[in-house]
Amino acid sequence: MGTDSGWPRPTRPRLGARTTYTLHGLLAANRFYRRLARAIERRHGLYRWFTAAERATKEELFGCRMCGQCALPATGYTCPMTCPKQLRNGPCGGVSTSGQCEVIPELRCVWVTAYERAEGSGHGSDLDLLQRPVDHREWGRSSWVNYWQGRDEGLWVDPADGPPLLRRELGLSPR
Repeated sequence: MGTDSGWPRPTRPRLGARTTYTLHGLLAANRFYRRLARAIERRHGLYRWFTAAERATKEELFGCRMCGQCALPATGYTCPMTCPKQLRNGPCGGVSTSGQCEVIPELRCVWVTAYERAEGSGHGSDLDLLQRPVDHREWGRSSWVNYWQGRDEGLWVDPADGPPLLRRELGLSPR
């Protein structure tokens, strides 16, 4: 598959990992941001404007695909949705030994970049978290508003915290 397949292209974030972790702290959910998110959602035009600004900012900085369920804080601020296979839980089996993408070999694997950034900023254990599958109904929606409203709770979990995610999501129990 060539680079003109229409698939997402692995993107290297434009801001350093330490900077983005610090910025995230400034945008952490709190009472003010929850109220702001509610106000934004109540005004359709404002929501559209806010989402467009989020899209432009995050696309430029991270290659964001606007999935509405941002995994950046758990992936070294490297967007897993820029993986041509859109893998949210680590690299595929085809990543080369030099760290190149299987689908677009001239580019670095998103997950190799995520690993390097997370480890380099002291957040390597974040990559052990299991990402929930993408809810495609959220595509194009503001992940900032979703985050501030608490809708992102449980987007990633520590597998050691209980039954496997799939079983928990489906309400299954082991036999």
